[in-house]
Amino acid sequence: MKKRLDKYRKQTAEIIDVRTGSDWVSHLYDFVYIFLIIANLTVSVLLTYDLIRAQYEPVLLLIERITVTTFLVDYLLRLWAAKYLYPEFSELRAVRKYVLSFTGIVDLLSFLPYFLPVFFPSGAVAFRMLRIMRVFRLFRINAYYDSFKLITEVLSSKKQQLFSSVFTILILILASSLCMYSLEHEAQPEVFSNAFSGIWWAASTLLTVGYGDIYPITTLGKMFGIFITFLGVGMVAIPTGIISAGFVDQYSRIKRMSEYGQESDIHFIKIHLTQRDPWVDHTIAQLNLPERVIVAVVKRNDRILVPRGNMRLRADDIMVLGAESFGENEHIKLKEITLQKSHPWIGHRIRDLDISRHSIIVLVKRRKRVLIPNGSMILQERDVVIIYTQSFISSGTDIEI
Repeated sequence: MKKRLDKYRKQTAEIIDVRTGSDWVSHLYDFVYIFLIIANLTVSVLLTYDLIRAQYEPVLLLIERITVTTFLVDYLLRLWAAKYLYPEFSELRAVRKYVLSFTGIVDLLSFLPYFLPVFFPSGAVAFRMLRIMRVFRLFRINAYYDSFKLITEVLSSKKQQLFSSVFTILILILASSLCMYSLEHEAQPEVFSNAFSGIWWAASTLLTVGYGDIYPITTLGKMFGIFITFLGVGMVAIPTGIISAGFVDQYSRIKRMSEYGQESDIHFIKIHLTQRDPWVDHTIAQLNLPERVIVAVVKRNDRILVPRGNMRLRADDIMVLGAESFGENEHIKLKEITLQKSHPWIGHRIRDLDISRHSIIVLVKRRKRVLIPNGSMILQERDVVIIYTQSFISSGTDIEI
């Protein structure tokens, strides 16, 4: 019973996790999930229009109830399958990691304020305000599209510079407010009544909005206002320039990776996993690959997946392993021999072959299969034998590794 339950939890994790699911059920779940997020936010916007609310309120509230209930079910499923969503952690730590993560908090707040008024009617107004948190559920779509991911990577890489520029703008707003209070208080005591009353003017001027509802009337105030306006143009351009430079750096890095990837001496091999392989049902992090070997790509059905440490491998997956070239001038040379009809090795076991003790049969290709040789393997006609040898073999074709 426990094994069957764990199997269902594993299947649930693969369906709800966009990084691993590849069958039609996973695709359908992803599509429905995105559709429900957009439908929920659309209903939230439409309910703010009095005319639409008066005519279609029952239908809109029904759609909202269905979508929010679905968010609740999705949250419970993620709690239930957390063990397989975060396989590198224990079950309790996996649940805690999801609950305390940004996505977990957003998932919780996307449905909790809807149901809280049922238990706490007095706080209905405050709970309705919390419903605005469900707009952050749009970040879930970020996992499906690389363009959104690029934006978050740029903002994350430039967060220190952006924080510094925003902090500088806040200091200038406060300083401008104090200066304008000193210049305009006597002329406009009702407008610039205290040190902080000019913050709205400073913000709208430095950020080049300029609503015109608060403005200086003295000569010195106007001159200072002109200076702040020019300063604001340059200050607002700083965050824009930082973000633009971040996009240029990111695209340049991607381009360099693609260019250098063609020049680097890295070798790749393709492995087709079967049900008998020990890697099946293990995550990539559990494979314990050598330090210089990486899993480059995993092909599952007709979908190419970017491997992550918590990706669980399945039978019929096709893995592409990459390895850096060994920095050595001496190359290993192999011989490839195709066993024709009259070849003396046909019908004999490998252990019985009359070959040099310095020769090793590395592998055997039989039809479309690659076989790992052992002493009892009987060679057949049309087998392709890959052999390492220091002897001269006239019928062999050199392969340099």
